[in-house]
Amino acid sequence: MSTVQEKIELMLKKKEHLMLGGGEKAIEKQHAKGKLTSRERLNLLFDEDSFVELDMFVRHRCTNFGQEKKELPGEGVVTGYGTVNGRLVYAFAQDFTVEGGSLGEKHAHKIWKVMDLAMKMGAPCIGINDSGGARIQEAVDALSGYGGIFYRNTKSSGVIPQISVIMGPCAGGAVYSPALTDFIYMVKNTSQMFITGPAVIKSVTAEEVTAEELGGAMTHNSRSGVAHFAAENDEDCIEQIRYLLSFLPSNNMEETPLVDTGDDPDRQDESLNTLIPDNPNAPYDMKDVIRALVDNGEFYEVHEHFATNIICCFARFDGRSVGIIANEPNVMAGCLDVDASNKSARFIRFCDAFNIPLVNLVDVPGFLPGVDQEYNGIIRHGAKMLYAYSEATVPKVTVITRKAYGGSYIAMCNRELGADQVMAWPTSEIAVMGPAGAANIIFRKDPDKDARTAEYIEEFATPYKAAERGYIDMVITPSETRPYIITALNALASKREENPSKKHGNIPL
Repeated sequence: MSTVQEKIELMLKKKEHLMLGGGEKAIEKQHAKGKLTSRERLNLLFDEDSFVELDMFVRHRCTNFGQEKKELPGEGVVTGYGTVNGRLVYAFAQDFTVEGGSLGEKHAHKIWKVMDLAMKMGAPCIGINDSGGARIQEAVDALSGYGGIFYRNTKSSGVIPQISVIMGPCAGGAVYSPALTDFIYMVKNTSQMFITGPAVIKSVTAEEVTAEELGGAMTHNSRSGVAHFAAENDEDCIEQIRYLLSFLPSNNMEETPLVDTGDDPDRQDESLNTLIPDNPNAPYDMKDVIRALVDNGEFYEVHEHFATNIICCFARFDGRSVGIIANEPNVMAGCLDVDASNKSARFIRFCDAFNIPLVNLVDVPGFLPGVDQEYNGIIRHGAKMLYAYSEATVPKVTVITRKAYGGSYIAMCNRELGADQVMAWPTSEIAVMGPAGAANIIFRKDPDKDARTAEYIEEFATPYKAAERGYIDMVITPSETRPYIITALNALASKREENPSKKHGNIPL
């Protein structure tokens, strides 16, 4: 009978073997593609020496097609928990060196376990995807595995942050778990997502396309909007994930983290007083406004390459995280369209779910006109913004910098959609439509049309009519905007508001 020491040695040998995954040659192939292994990725993600691996010894029980002869170390996925910036996080990383990271019954059960634990502990869950898809030999057991993951993604939604990381192939049913999570990261040139690959598309529709063109990082970051962030390589991607987590609470019951940024909350920025052009139709960069307002000019943009006519980003005011939604006059004059509506509505709902206050910077001339927009459902998609803002109970502060016309003025969180405090710069124009167009209608039969139009613009292309009615709380000097926002957020920190009791609403999806 073996001694205790021999048993310990045996265990250590087993662990050493399992930690090699598919073996040295498979690891070399992974590195040759510019990709890290699953354990290398997790070691980068978690604080040094904090990762605790679970279920290392789990083994499949498939006996079809000779599978019983295959060992498949770790079942092709590494799971566990640790700390990121000192806070508890759960994660799984598919191991492409083992059977192409394919998902079978036990592979899925390992993922289920960390997802369940993350929910119990109220900790973020990060899924690193690098897989050839369902393990065909395991048939419906593999499909059951995906179903259980999708179910848990949905139940976890709005309770804990869920981040999906695409670091290799992700095809077929596998793409729907990432699509159900809060944020998707992709790595340029080494990751793809698609329902059906190029070969199937060619056989069915005769269209020829490369895997990168069809489902690469920039395709999904700029065209489809499926992915939220693009990274240069695995290391850059993981660094970005750690940065994102620094803005987020661990769960929906926590407040956002407080960070000492060292930036004076009373700081003013004189450059804002000259930022808006004298010509009301001239563009300017709204990101310059954001940099001038937030702590240390630092923000992290979500969907940076998609629907660039609106900006969604995380930033800090006096050390506290906020979500910023801002029109971008540099792109399509900051009009709202189908993609911008979807992008911002989703971001608003995420922030609301996780107690992140919303700051809205408004310069919007309207919803984008056109046959294409109408046919693609701008009414339905635009309504998502109205719904998301109305539903949100977090503090909501709105700053109107220039144009705020018609329905788009409402859609950018006006008083009636629940804005707790509304400020306007003296350059703002709050009206049903652009003053020149309005005057054209009102004075179309007036013989002194030009003079009357000039008078109308002088009186109505201002914030003062809205302020007279109490729709605007204050008209402020642009340079003072940062301290005003911080004062508002501090006052709103104790806000308590609840929606009517119901199972759930019916957002116009």
